[in-house]
Amino acid sequence: MESNANAPADSLDGAEVTSTLAEAPIYHSDDPAYRVFVDTLSYLEPDEIALILEAYRFGEQAHQGQFRLSGEPYITHPLAVAGELSEWRMDAQAIIAALLHDVMEDTAVTKAEIAERFGKQVAELVDGLSKLEKIEFQSYQDAQAENFRKMLMAMARDLRIVLIKLADRLHNLQTMAAVRPDKRRRVAHETLEIYAPIATRLGLNNISRQLQDISFQHIYPMRFRVLTRAVQAVRGNRRELLLKILDGIRSTLHKANIEAGVFGREKSLYSIYHKMVDKHLSFSQVLDIYGFRILVKDIPTCYLTLGSLHSLYKPVPGKFKDYIAIPKGNGYQSLHTTLIGPYGTPVEIQIRTQGMHHVAEEGIASHWQYKDSEESGADLQLKTHKWLQSLIELQSATGDSSEFLEHVKVDLFPDEVYVFTPKGKILVLPRGATAIDFAYAVHTDIGHRCVAAHIDQELRPLSAELANGNQIEIITAPNANPSPNWLSYVKTSRARSKIRQFLKTMQQEGSSTLGENMLNQELQALGIVPSEIPATAWERVIHASGKKSRRDFFADIALGKSLAAVVAHRLAAHDEVSQTEAAAPEPLIIRGTEGVAIQLAACCYPIPGDPIIGFLRKGQGLRIHTHSCQVVRKSRRTEPQNWIHVAWEAEPDQLFDVCIRVTVKNVRGSLGRVAVAIAQAGVNIEQVHMNSGNPGLYTEMSFLVQVRERKHLATLMRALRRLPDIVRIVREQE
Repeated sequence: MESNANAPADSLDGAEVTSTLAEAPIYHSDDPAYRVFVDTLSYLEPDEIALILEAYRFGEQAHQGQFRLSGEPYITHPLAVAGELSEWRMDAQAIIAALLHDVMEDTAVTKAEIAERFGKQVAELVDGLSKLEKIEFQSYQDAQAENFRKMLMAMARDLRIVLIKLADRLHNLQTMAAVRPDKRRRVAHETLEIYAPIATRLGLNNISRQLQDISFQHIYPMRFRVLTRAVQAVRGNRRELLLKILDGIRSTLHKANIEAGVFGREKSLYSIYHKMVDKHLSFSQVLDIYGFRILVKDIPTCYLTLGSLHSLYKPVPGKFKDYIAIPKGNGYQSLHTTLIGPYGTPVEIQIRTQGMHHVAEEGIASHWQYKDSEESGADLQLKTHKWLQSLIELQSATGDSSEFLEHVKVDLFPDEVYVFTPKGKILVLPRGATAIDFAYAVHTDIGHRCVAAHIDQELRPLSAELANGNQIEIITAPNANPSPNWLSYVKTSRARSKIRQFLKTMQQEGSSTLGENMLNQELQALGIVPSEIPATAWERVIHASGKKSRRDFFADIALGKSLAAVVAHRLAAHDEVSQTEAAAPEPLIIRGTEGVAIQLAACCYPIPGDPIIGFLRKGQGLRIHTHSCQVVRKSRRTEPQNWIHVAWEAEPDQLFDVCIRVTVKNVRGSLGRVAVAIAQAGVNIEQVHMNSGNPGLYTEMSFLVQVRERKHLATLMRALRRLPDIVRIVREQE
């Protein structure tokens, strides 16, 4: 179909539209879909309904002449989205925004026009839903990341935005038959990666299942058809056993005078497929588990029901979960138990109240939809608000949209662990979270200063993974700082962003100081006093480098992006700069606490007292080696311009890693005696590695320990040599 200049661009969320040059007829308001939509608005006040119908006419006129690729008038899409919101009994502003959610993006209507006719709040909702079509991005991934960031930030201001967006995405997926197959797969992948997890995170399990199943159908149409036929066949074959279990449950509850609704619980196609792939199970293994859901009147009855069912069938040990006492992060509450039913068949049971069921199916939308879930909905709103506030904090910490999207994806996985603070407060973290994630969840300063953790009263490293029920107490030290290595095992977006933010700040500050010292060293060699260089000379050199400030300029020198010697000669070339007699350059002073700008090489582990030299690698800062290091011997001749004269500070107040190799007699208890001797010498042990050389004769142990300087190391080695088990002890250096 031919399109005009005002035709909307190919949408990123699957809503394909075209326009015709000819005057197109307006979508008739007596259409059955329109009449059904109007009927669903009966819960609203008459003046609100009138405003909604006015918004429909406004949107219909704005989209006149625009068609979806299916051939339907484009207004059918916003009408369907608004209809979904009216089923959730959303307020009038949300429904109006749903009817107008594409007018700013696809037509000439402005935010000001919407605000004038329907109010400022409606205009803000529509703006939050509009994508950034007028901004050019380098790639689709950049555009996706920025649009997603904008949506989440708008969602943090008003939760109704995400409900409209999810309803929009669901209808787009349901009506993509005319869309190109490659685009269908792209939109479906994006849905599984972002939108379905958001729905799950907000407790919208019903819409999440629909998004997953339809996306699965678009990505793997053949697998979807095969699995659909297989599920239909199995349901017919196992009907007799299903009814037997159902009758047994109902009979048991009736004898216990428990009024309950008992329903068979069908697995969604995507959940079946995902479990087959993820757990390497066959189709029959996944479908051999029968699921039932039991709805009762109140919480005490939930626990009475649980006891009755455990008397009917034997429970499977370790398969009971109490999500009523400890709800999931998205507000989900139920009792879960697995029983051994007839013929050894596993039976999964969920027990919940009607209010819990509403929250479980509709999540945050249940706040508008059901009065009996008001208390649960308020609690869920509070949890959702905290999560959204954490997104705002995360956005301010990262700034970069792609990095922000990467962090948020981590938080969208549903697997969780529930752990306790020393005071008994429950924290919900993603599965695989470590003690560091816990520390940052408590407070940023605790995360920055943590050095170890007590997990269930046992001293554990910060990298230890947490399990359900752990009680964690974080040990901090005033001079401790985050390590770049932490990024390799933290799981939460909060911890990752805080660590990166700290390291960037440290790198900037440390690099700037280091770069200034390196430049001063070169200026001294040319007989130039840095403090006497006029501002005009600095301005010319910094301007020529393309940097905005001296701080950025010095950081480039520290990271090897600019050579200090070249910069020094450029400054010396200016007429205003006076030169004196050249002096022997002073070495750069190293404290060992500069952060990522200066790193101590792991090949030789230099410590104060060792003669040292620095190697400047472009983009990586200054790496300190000992003079005797093999790396220095190999590359000092080939890259002499990158080696810098450095020296230790007179009395550094810091501990330094060093590696020692101890050969001991292979007798019982030797490791313990060596470890005790190291501790008594006032030395921390970071790592231990055992290597049996000749069984029955000796054992080699490598210890990574922390010492203050060479004298401290010498004291330790003398103490170890006094042990009768020691055969040999050396400091390990390449």
